[in-house]
Amino acid sequence: MNEVFFLLGSNLGDRLDNLFNASNFIELKIGKIFRKSSIYETEPFGNKNQPYYLNQVVSVLSDPSPHDLLDITMNIEKSMGRIRKEKWEEREIDIDILFYGDQIIKESYLSIPHSGIEFRRFTLVPLDEIIPFFNHPSIDKQVNELLNNSEDPLVVNFYFSSPNKGKFNNM
Repeated sequence: MNEVFFLLGSNLGDRLDNLFNASNFIELKIGKIFRKSSIYETEPFGNKNQPYYLNQVVSVLSDPSPHDLLDITMNIEKSMGRIRKEKWEEREIDIDILFYGDQIIKESYLSIPHSGIEFRRFTLVPLDEIIPFFNHPSIDKQVNELLNNSEDPLVVNFYFSSPNKGKFNNM
């Protein structure tokens, strides 16, 4: 089994409900959530002309391959109303695979660790909350070091502490 970290994001509709529903689908289709960050409200990345996002990092212990997980997460997004049109568009839900254990995959349609983690505070802040000493396998730096050295100016504000947050955070 591998611990897999996902970034959940929503900036359309009931953003909080969208994150909870995505978590429920992940538990139903992939596995029980093992770690869960607080929820953060963040400025949009890439396209500033859209509503703020709610973002959260969750992890599961999982057996499916990274490719199978990509298919599953894309199906979850689709079932929740996501229609892919443009990069950095508004969305009901976005589910990104951040890390799959310490594996490194670089393909045209799948990049693990997710590309650009080190440049995105909206990803680093929730990651730092639950795994500050995790070593990014491609960069060989810990999450807390990446966050401390981040030059990303986008605002990331605490929004909501999730139920059962931190149950396994000290592992």
